[in-house]
Parts: sequence; structure tokens; C-alpha cells
Amino acid sequence: MRRALLTGLATFVVACAAAESPAPTPAAPDMAPVPAAPAPVAEPEIETETPVQVIAPTCDGVLVQGGLVICSAEPGSTFTVAGTKLTVSEMGTAQFGLSTRAPSVVGWSHDSGAFGDLQIAERQDEYREISGFDCDKVDARSAEQKAHASRSWVKKQDSFASFNPGPGALEGFVKPADAPTSSPFGPTRKYTGVSKVTGEPCESTSVHRGYDMAAPVGTEVRAPAPGVVILADPDLYYEGGTVFLDHGHGLVSVFMHLSAVDVAAGDEVNTGDLLAKTGNTGRTTGPHLHWAVKWRNPEARSRDGDFYIDPALLLELQPAP
Repeated sequence: MRRALLTGLATFVVACAAAESPAPTPAAPDMAPVPAAPAPVAEPEIETETPVQVIAPTCDGVLVQGGLVICSAEPGSTFTVAGTKLTVSEMGTAQFGLSTRAPSVVGWSHDSGAFGDLQIAERQDEYREISGFDCDKVDARSAEQKAHASRSWVKKQDSFASFNPGPGALEGFVKPADAPTSSPFGPTRKYTGVSKVTGEPCESTSVHRGYDMAAPVGTEVRAPAPGVVILADPDLYYEGGTVFLDHGHGLVSVFMHLSAVDVAAGDEVNTGDLLAKTGNTGRTTGPHLHWAVKWRNPEARSRDGDFYIDPALLLELQPAP
């Protein structure tokens, strides 16, 4: 019994010891190093973009028969003016000549969907009869005259078929010579006379497509607007000494009856640069400068639809800001 009591007491002591012993501390896991706080990062500067200016499609200009329509929109877009498609140049414009028979209302539209109508003022040109005229100054009659006229025609056609970039009418126009106007653009002229070559009478009717200035021989002729010279010839049959100046946008200035030509084809000139000197060459009745401006459709392959517009109306244009 004593043995059993001791055994029970021993068991009790062990149990008490176990109960009083602190619970084993669990093994601590591997401690990863605490990362350092990241350095502050500077906020990137936000660049302010310049807002892109969108050119709202619009058309305006000198709205008279024989004038010029100037349309503005994004480069590369297209306008249709009076049924003629025109691509807007890198300068943001397309320029459309108005014939002397343009209708009273010309419609335009843009590929963006914009559209509008332009009211076109009617011209009031005169009718003139000129008698006692030398018929040989109207038409080529002899074989030599006809050959000269034919060579001249080829030169002119080749030149009108070339196109150069340029501002067209955007910088405005100035008079090419310091001389008074002697004959406006537009009147119809009927000529009657006799040929000094054959003695035969003649009759011819034509419309004056230039702006004449009464200038004595040797008066300086200067560029009315920037451009590229596409023809410089001292002896065309009808025109005599002649310079063609391509302003871009299909506009070409033609200077005729010159006594001296001071530029060459390919020359680039600015407004006011010397081109030539006035004279009395070609088929003319007296010293003067004939200044004409032809509008050519840059989109058309044929030149049959090209026509002259009124230089005096171009002088009314204000340079673009």
C-alpha cells in the first residue's frame, strides 16, 4: 500500500511540475530584413500642349465677275467651288478664278460638310470700235508671220502647262509699273482696217483681257506679287517682249510689249523686284504695258478651261494677316 501511495504521489508531483512549467516558446521564423523607405520621387513636369488651331472652312475674296475666290481650311482638305474641285495647299487656302460670265450666285462646299453661297456682282464692260487699224497687227498674214506666230504659240502653251508653289494672291498685288491706266480689262473691241502687206480690208472682234498702262518705252516693270518666272522671251509674235510670272495657286501674270527682259525662266522673285522694261514690241499701236492675269485650275489636266481675270480687282485684295 505504501508503495502504491508513493507511486501515486510521484505521478502527482510530475503532473504538477508539468503544469507549472512554462509552455515552450515556438521557434521564431526567419526574419526578413525590413526594406528602407523609398526616396521621394519628384513628380514629372506636365508639358502643356499648344492647342491646335483648326481652320474653319470658309470662302471669300473679290466677289465680282473676273475676280477671285479665296477659300481657307485645313491643308490637304478639299473644296468644291462652282463644281470645281480644289485641294487646299500647305498655306491653308485654295483660290478660284471667277470668269467674266460667272453666275450671280456661286456655291461652295467642303469635305467636312460645310457649305455656303457667294453673291457675285455683275460686270459692266464697254464696247469699242477702232477703225483705220493696221490689219497685220491683228492677224498673222504672210508665211513668215504665221511661222513666227506658231513658234510663239508653242512656247506659251508649254509655259502655261507648268505649275509652281506660291502664295497666289495671299500677299496682295501692287501695280507693276508707275504709270496711269490707259485701258481697263473687259471691253469688247471691234477692229476695222487695211493690211499693209496685202492691201485687203479686215475686220476683227476681241475682248481685251489685260490691264493696260500708258508707259513710255523703258519704264521699269516690277513684280506685282511673289512668283517664279516661267517664260522670258524678247520676241513673241503678238506679245513682243514677254514675261510670264507664276504666283502659285494657278495664277500667272503676263507682261507684254516689253523693250527689255531682265529675268530668265526659273528665277524666283519677290514683290517689287525688277522684271523688265516697257516697250512697243509685238502687235501694238503704241508704247504701253499690257498686264494680264490668267487663272488655271491646278486640278485639271487640260488647259482648255483656263481664263483671264481682272488684274485691277486683284489690286483691291488685302494681304492676309
